Amino acid sequence: MEIGARVAEARAECGVTQAQLAASIGMDRTALAKIESGSRRVSAVELVAIARELGRRVEWFVDPAPPALASYRGAQPGVAVQAIDTELDALVRDAEFVTGRCPELVEGQPEPLPHPATMEEAEQLAAAARRMLGLGPAQPAHEFSRLAARVGLLVFAVDLGEGADAGTVLLRRGGVALVNGHRKVGRRRLAAAHELGHYLLADQFSLDWRVAAAEARDVEARLDRFARALLVPADDLRARWAAWSAIADETGRDAAVRAASHYGVDMSTLARRLVEVDLADNGRADDIRRVQTKQADIVEKNLVVRDELAPVALPRPYEQAVLRLYRKEVVSADRALGLLRGTFDRQSLPDLPPAPEGEIWEVTS
Repeated sequence: MEIGARVAEARAECGVTQAQLAASIGMDRTALAKIESGSRRVSAVELVAIARELGRRVEWFVDPAPPALASYRGAQPGVAVQAIDTELDALVRDAEFVTGRCPELVEGQPEPLPHPATMEEAEQLAAAARRMLGLGPAQPAHEFSRLAARVGLLVFAVDLGEGADAGTVLLRRGGVALVNGHRKVGRRRLAAAHELGHYLLADQFSLDWRVAAAEARDVEARLDRFARALLVPADDLRARWAAWSAIADETGRDAAVRAASHYGVDMSTLARRLVEVDLADNGRADDIRRVQTKQADIVEKNLVVRDELAPVALPRPYEQAVLRLYRKEVVSADRALGLLRGTFDRQSLPDLPPAPEGEIWEVTS
């Protein structure tokens, strides 16, 4: 009955009817209906066909969800039909599989930090997080996925369309954050920083539909402030803004372009941060939100263009762990490619040494 219920759930998420699914796999509709109701068993061949048609791995239908994901689902009624749930399910399973065989991938996670009760405490939390990530006071938080992995958070990016911005699930060791790669780079980085906040607070689950959360949601609003402070540290911004604004042949717009590029944030995030650190009033912030970086800016100001967390993006330590498993022949090529989620093809995998002659004879004799 559990398998049948999972078939019905996956079919509903894909938006296909019983008749459509049955026709696509060469099965009678009444047979599929009985499978979904639990009154008929499903064969292995039938389940493989169903899984292939619905874009799921077979284990999704037969294995229970990891405890962390089950907790997340129980606390988020109605979310199971969203694309982010499907992706989080797959990522959590993959991450737990890889970390279970490569424990060095995630050494653990920090002791939970206290929830910030005020915006000032959110700033203090960001300063503590920057120290945990090994960032100096003036060092921008580039390559955010690599930084987050230092504290056990594996950040992935997948194109989720117009759905949620991000979601986070805690694992037995470490955690998984999924960022919507459909967003622009500045918003992706802000979402990742926001999810790091959830992780450091050891929230049991989170699902953020907008990074710019409604101010009525106090915790989310403070985590938004945390994310901005993490990416754009106040003291460094004050010093650099003064230097950029003092360049004689440039305008206030030019200072905004330089700042957004240096910190890797979008103009909306920069505008809010300038207000927070008393470098701009609301009118000036509105002007900055309308600024667009042009190709001429990139060339004339010699800016570095970064496209972090462009989908599909996997944490580098995770990729390295999968390749180690493949080299040790713990996983097959097909399994490795699945864990790498289409970012590799078979020719991109490392060459394996030929099996010793004695081992060959042992197998064939």
